[in-house]
Amino acid sequence: MGTTTVPTPTTRCGFGIARCNVTPPVGIYHRMWGAALEDQASGVHRPLTATAMAIQPEGTTNPAERQIIIALDHVLFRPFEMQEVLDQISRLTGIPEEQIVIAFSHTHGGGHLVRDRKHLPGGELIGPYLDELPNKLAMASLTAIASLQPVVMTYAITTCNMGHQRDYYDEQNGLYACGFNPEGECDNSLIAIRVTDRCDHTIATIVNYGCHPTTLAYENTLISPDYIGAMREVIELTTNAPCAFLLSPCGDVGPRDGYTGDVRVADRNGRQVGYAVLSALESLPKPGEDHHYAGPVISGATLGSWKFRPQDPDRVAESRKYAYSHKPIEVDYLPGLPTMAEAERQFADLLDRERDALAAGDQAVLRDVRALCERSRRQLDRLRYLPQQDRYPLSVWLWRLGDALWVALEGEPYNALQAGLRKRFASRPVVITVMVNGARNCYMPTREAYGKALYQVEVALLAPGCLEEAAEVIEKRLSEWID
Repeated sequence: MGTTTVPTPTTRCGFGIARCNVTPPVGIYHRMWGAALEDQASGVHRPLTATAMAIQPEGTTNPAERQIIIALDHVLFRPFEMQEVLDQISRLTGIPEEQIVIAFSHTHGGGHLVRDRKHLPGGELIGPYLDELPNKLAMASLTAIASLQPVVMTYAITTCNMGHQRDYYDEQNGLYACGFNPEGECDNSLIAIRVTDRCDHTIATIVNYGCHPTTLAYENTLISPDYIGAMREVIELTTNAPCAFLLSPCGDVGPRDGYTGDVRVADRNGRQVGYAVLSALESLPKPGEDHHYAGPVISGATLGSWKFRPQDPDRVAESRKYAYSHKPIEVDYLPGLPTMAEAERQFADLLDRERDALAAGDQAVLRDVRALCERSRRQLDRLRYLPQQDRYPLSVWLWRLGDALWVALEGEPYNALQAGLRKRFASRPVVITVMVNGARNCYMPTREAYGKALYQVEVALLAPGCLEEAAEVIEKRLSEWID
């Protein structure tokens, strides 16, 4: 017998949302790219925002069952600044830290905000900005909690080919470059979530898509959310409701058209994603409806008639199921990581080379040496805050929200994590967000990528197989909820 019912993926839960502006001041230290010659932000392309979402089981009044997810327009925070922000939000709101998830959009146009760079041009503005940021995030979180109400989340799954695989082999120079790879393949699926209230009014859209926000690169000196800003604008003008962006696994995915200083390219990339989302939203029925075969209709041909009908009580009960887990996954460190002393010596040598190039006025050499200095400085940042234990505790958050599965994890896993989990749970939306509460573990390439001279492998801190091991554990934990 053929299929007679096509369920519409649905979540029924409590949900609240609030937004605030978190744009840093013009003139702040902004240098995110090693190849950048300018250190400070010269202006603002589009504002940076933080969108706080409160999620809890439908009907509960127990704060212990509530999670706060903050979609934040920044590249990432290093562990010291990250912990500082989490501590302050928890203190100001009374929400336990383990219930707070900050999901970075990973825009490379927001600046690299690290307190120990206060001596660099514009660095004196970093401290005051970071001091004020937790107050804004805390207020947005409390406002989201105050707006909690029963909602229906309806999921649409589509694709958008703005992002492409970016492990490109340069045959002429015999090396791998991190850029558009025409022969590469990736999972370019996109999940759009419409959130509606009791009156079927859209109160939010959540977008889950995997592409590095690296349209704007070393030539850009403007504070920018990258493509995410124009994406939000397109969606919000149509839905008249806030749009929250959750970045999905894209360690090896970037824009086909990127690494530019032209903000028009970033806006064009964003509109591609935004229009894909709007198209997907238009495919959805009214909240809480499934698609049913209504039977044959005799006409010039015998027509197969399908109708959308309200979900039956069993489907409604299924959409209310709620489960949550926050338990780390232990994976191995990469063998042979340098010691802090070794990394500090390398950094000191590069600083000497930078001073020599500056004194000689050799701009070509200076750009390359400054880039190497930046790489070395960031390696020190990564090594300094690694947990001192035998295996790395990878932070992972899991939810079952009705028909959907949600996954959040720290770091930058390759796109294969997304492709594998969505294939395994093909009958359900699998919302995966990364760069959560920082990225102290850095990239998580696939096992086979470790045999190549790739940037992501060169800076990785975890051993080959880390991605596959994490995927296996995540799959097992999610399966326990639904199989």
